[in-house]
Amino acid sequence: METMCEEGSKLPGCLVIDDPSAWVVELTTSELQGSEGVIANILACLKGGEVTKLGVWGMGGVGKTTIMMHVHNELLKEGKFKKVIWVTVSQNFDIYNLQEQIACSLCSLEEKQRLKDQNTTVRAGVLLKMLKVDKHKPYLLIFDDVWKSFDLNEVGIPGPDVATDGGKLVLTTRSQEVARSMGCRRIKVETLSQEEALKLFLNKIGDTGLLDHGGGIKNDLESTLKGIVDECDGLPLAIVTVAGSLKEISEPQLWGAALNQLRDCKRNVAGADDDNAFKILKFSYDRLTNPKIQYCFLYCALYPEDDKILKEEIIENWIDEGFIEDMETRHAMKDEGYSILRKLVDNSLLEYRGDCVRMHDLIRDMALHITKTSPRFLVEAGKGLKELPEKVNCAEGVQKVSLMCNYIEEIPSSMASSTCKGLTTLLLAHNGLSTISESIFEHMPELKILDLSFNEKLSSLPNSVSSLVKLTTLLLESTGLKSVPSLSGLGSLKKLNLRETNIKEVPEGLGMLKNLKCLFLSGPNIVEIADGVLSNLSKLQELIVNRSSIILKGDDVGRLNKLEVFYGRFPTVDDVRIFLKSQPNKLNSYVIIVGSNLDSFEEEEIYESPEGLSRYEKIMLFRETSIVGENTLCPSVQFLFICYCHNIRSLNDFSDIKDVTDLRRCVIWGCEGMEWILSSWINSSLVQTLEYLELWEVVSILEVGGMSQKA
Repeated sequence: METMCEEGSKLPGCLVIDDPSAWVVELTTSELQGSEGVIANILACLKGGEVTKLGVWGMGGVGKTTIMMHVHNELLKEGKFKKVIWVTVSQNFDIYNLQEQIACSLCSLEEKQRLKDQNTTVRAGVLLKMLKVDKHKPYLLIFDDVWKSFDLNEVGIPGPDVATDGGKLVLTTRSQEVARSMGCRRIKVETLSQEEALKLFLNKIGDTGLLDHGGGIKNDLESTLKGIVDECDGLPLAIVTVAGSLKEISEPQLWGAALNQLRDCKRNVAGADDDNAFKILKFSYDRLTNPKIQYCFLYCALYPEDDKILKEEIIENWIDEGFIEDMETRHAMKDEGYSILRKLVDNSLLEYRGDCVRMHDLIRDMALHITKTSPRFLVEAGKGLKELPEKVNCAEGVQKVSLMCNYIEEIPSSMASSTCKGLTTLLLAHNGLSTISESIFEHMPELKILDLSFNEKLSSLPNSVSSLVKLTTLLLESTGLKSVPSLSGLGSLKKLNLRETNIKEVPEGLGMLKNLKCLFLSGPNIVEIADGVLSNLSKLQELIVNRSSIILKGDDVGRLNKLEVFYGRFPTVDDVRIFLKSQPNKLNSYVIIVGSNLDSFEEEEIYESPEGLSRYEKIMLFRETSIVGENTLCPSVQFLFICYCHNIRSLNDFSDIKDVTDLRRCVIWGCEGMEWILSSWINSSLVQTLEYLELWEVVSILEVGGMSQKA
């Protein structure tokens, strides 16, 4: 431990921990039933001075994580600890990842960046100092889902003498032995009694005509409902999942059939490690009935265990895979995706976590068990792999392979075997890839989805990628690519993501991708797209060319009459007029920059600030350009940014400002000719919607006009 402290002290400068009280967040929790005594016991141990390490243990699905979420939120309210830090451990953890999660709670962005490239010993020393910073206001660490014991010193957590610093540690685990070997006082979470289980089931089901006027269960249903909860073995996860799948039952006669189906499922389904739990969860999966929704659910298992999956990302993936049928607009397809997501959450097969969804590890185990047969997946995501696992070479008949979130540096030619001939999806994002065998893709004739995103060391692709004639989705975001092989042969391609790469020229053959619906380009090196390239892509629905030097032409982009999402830059106001004339009220989301590009400070202010672009869907930014005349504003604009436009005297110079109906934020920056904001006669609807008015480096303002009261 002394060595760790010494190593940590060698980092340049000092690390200052911001007061976390301003940004601690309560966790979203699900309903508790029958766990009040366990929670009281845990809180008593944590508030007292005797216990420093606590192990909450019990079988999978019994509610350990939910219990600790309630404990977490209760302790936040009481303020006894300086910070309550939640760390998800999972089966395939590594020390670096644990340190990363703790650092996310303790460090500023700058501090995390300084720690990122340090070895685990240095990082442990820094974290140790942070966690021991104030014995009168200590930290509480919650390690959730621990599968095996590990040395806390290696992570940077104070050892047995933690009591002298007031800090405490709680871990949840399925194994009493793990809790014992890590020196924890142990608290077991028991399964629910029949009474508790029945109450939880009824709460989850809601009002479906099961109760009589006195609030009790109807006599003719009582034995059936008790039979259903008894089949769930007192496991809260099983109870809420089964209840979620039975919510739609409206006729009393169908409850008996549901009980029989559940019993048949437990008898007939080949199990997994958690035998009964698996069979019960499989019952809920089977009741989805719609194969497309079942595929959507199974796809979530391609992500690492305990991963928080962005809702928007998973829906995009479902669309790319073809699980959601083609509709007139992509926006409608996304709405359908959210509807499917809602159904999976309502059925308790997924759970919401803010902007993300999460799959319980037992439910994920069930999904992976299903995909051993049909459809066949091979999932080795988030397992800390440094090279391609041998089982990939024996994966005959596998349709989807997920190796995301590992440390794999090379894809050798050995993968190019007959076992890959039926492969349709290959996910290799978030690895350390630098080399891919030249002939690899020649042996994947059925490949439709290829994700190589976030492999910063990957500087080139094998030419064999050009042979993937069935490829529909190619994701290359945040790679080190300097060029891309010709795309002319990829006639099936519907989505191409080249954001944040080192590519210097638009890929050859881009204009020949007649089926392309989504094109994402950004990065400082590409400066132009040849005339006619974009207008050839007549099916484009989303065009995002942001944070780049690329200048677009209004007439070229204006020919894309199916466009729904557009981020890009036009050189002049005339280009905007041409573009807007061709897109009357069609755009669902846009960021339109007019004039010169933003500098780094402006980008940080506009893109990264809490009130920045992420809060708005419809944005226009004018920078160093002349603003006069009509048809320069979208009526739906929500965020208007005007920077160094010296000829503008007021917002009335936009003659169509009177037609704007939903403006929420207006920023005026460095406009030397600005004399007033708005004339008093302006349409009052603009004043009613505006939430932020910001003036930067504007010294010539004489009056606010119609804005005076609002501002």
